[in-house]
Parts: sequence; C-alpha cells; structure tokens
Amino acid sequence: MTKKTMGIHHITAIVGHPQENVDFYSGVLGLRLVKKTVNFDDPETYHLYFGDEGGKPGTIITFFPWAGARQGAIGDGQVGVTSYVVPKGSMDFWKNRLEKFKVPYTIMERFGEQYLEFDDPHGLHLEIVEREQGENNGWSFGEVTPDVAIKGFGGATLLSTQPEKTADLLGKVMGLELVGKEGDFIRFRSSADIGNVIDLKLTPIGRGEMGVGTVHHIAWRAVDDADQLDWQQYVADNGYGVTPVRDRNYFNAIYFREHGEILFEIATDPPGFAHDETQETMGEKLMLPEQYEQYRGQLERRLIPIEVRELD
Repeated sequence: MTKKTMGIHHITAIVGHPQENVDFYSGVLGLRLVKKTVNFDDPETYHLYFGDEGGKPGTIITFFPWAGARQGAIGDGQVGVTSYVVPKGSMDFWKNRLEKFKVPYTIMERFGEQYLEFDDPHGLHLEIVEREQGENNGWSFGEVTPDVAIKGFGGATLLSTQPEKTADLLGKVMGLELVGKEGDFIRFRSSADIGNVIDLKLTPIGRGEMGVGTVHHIAWRAVDDADQLDWQQYVADNGYGVTPVRDRNYFNAIYFREHGEILFEIATDPPGFAHDETQETMGEKLMLPEQYEQYRGQLERRLIPIEVRELD
C-alpha cells in the first residue's frame, strides 16, 4: 500500500496573550476567527482557530495562548516557518499593511519565488508568498478584502534533527513529490492547491525549545475516518509509534513523532467547524466539548476575555 496526503490540514502553535494573538491574526492579517474553544487537555486555556471564510483544511492555524508563559526557541524538531499564500499582485498591499502596523519584514527569494518574511507579536516566524493556485478567500475584514486576502497556507519550512530521515518520511511515507534542491533546502509538493509546499532545511541548526513563539505540531490531511485508519496502520507499518484516534470535535486526530523529532498529526477533513454552530456565526461564542459544558460558567470566569476588533 502507498498513500499520499493532500497536504497540510492545520498548524498549531504556542503564543502569549490571547488578545494580542487575536489582534494580529484577525486585525492585521485579516483571518477569520472560525472557532473559539478550549484546549481539550487544559480547558482553562483557549484553543483559537483562524482561517478562511469557511475554515477549510489547508487554511487553519490554531493557537494555545498562555499569557506570561516562557518564551520558546525555534529550532530543530519543529516547523521553523509557516508560509501563507496570497493572490498574485497583492504583495505591495501586504508590504504596506505590515508597515502600517509597524511590523518589520524582510524580502527574500527561494525556489524562484519572492517571500515577505516577518514575525508575529510572540516570535512565530511567518512568510507571505504570491501564487496563482488556490481559490480566493471570501472573507473581508477591515481593509483586507478577497482580492488580497490570505488564501490559506502556502506551506511550511521544517527544521529537523535528522534531515535525511525526515526527507525519507516526506517522500516515501507521506507521499509528497520531491521537486528540487536549492542551497540548503529541498522542496516537496503535495497534490492540493494550498498547504502543499514543504521546504526542508538540510543542515541542523540546534534543537528547538517548546514555548511561546514556537509551533507545537503540523497536521496533514486525511480524507475521512476510514482514510485516517489506513494512515494509522500505514505509519505504524513504517516503524513509527502512532497514537490511537483522538476526537477533537472538528476533526479526528492521530499523532506520531518522526525521526527528526517533529510532531506530526494526521487529521480528518470532516466534520469541520460548522457542525456545532452555523457558518455565519462561527467564532462568536465560546464552544465547549460536551465533557466541559457543565463547567462553562467556571471556565468563562477564568479565561481572559477576548474580542475580534478591526484595527484599521
């Protein structure tokens, strides 16, 4: 059996104060807060999901915001850079927007593409790249309109303690296509039109330390529950220890740590984010899984109040 993931489902990171997180990803980047819930393993902490208008796989970045937590260090065993894709011709808009909000950026080229590189307020490395592929995001927020809005992930740059083994996994197990090498990076691509480009750094830079400003894990797409069970067996057959299926309410998840020490998840596309509230009202209310609903009052008192607000 050979399998191929369509690409990235979501990326989850650890950040600081939740209002700073909301202000940046909604107020500055114009993403939609599609789900406001809690960390199922630590329910006194938010789990916030940002993405396109419908919260489609390949657009979702999620956060565990811990105000006052220890700063992490980006390094091997992590996603080093999260890449966003925007429509062709919109790069000047994003340069001007970052300048407007006093976000420093640099411009660099990789594999023939120009990237706008910058950090979020908590130190997470981000970049923006223009590509034709991928449908426009219908969400408008402030001055961010569909003709310039972030479509979803362009992909990610992976930092590995054992790059050769990570490369072997990406190609032979995850089914990504090796498309080229440039300098200290090799590039893989999946079949999807967003969340499909993975650059792997070939030289280790030193082990990362988990904390604020670092990616916790990267999740790959499974078509449905049956496909995920096939992945679970397939990953195990290839010598990786994989978890049982875990119900995350908006998708089911399995996890394994690859040999370069990056935590991988494989998540189902369904059921999505509108099954417990309407698509029109997604992100407005704190949504709790059934096991925590009885504690709603207590949790709402302990969670830091947040609001989505236009900053323009």
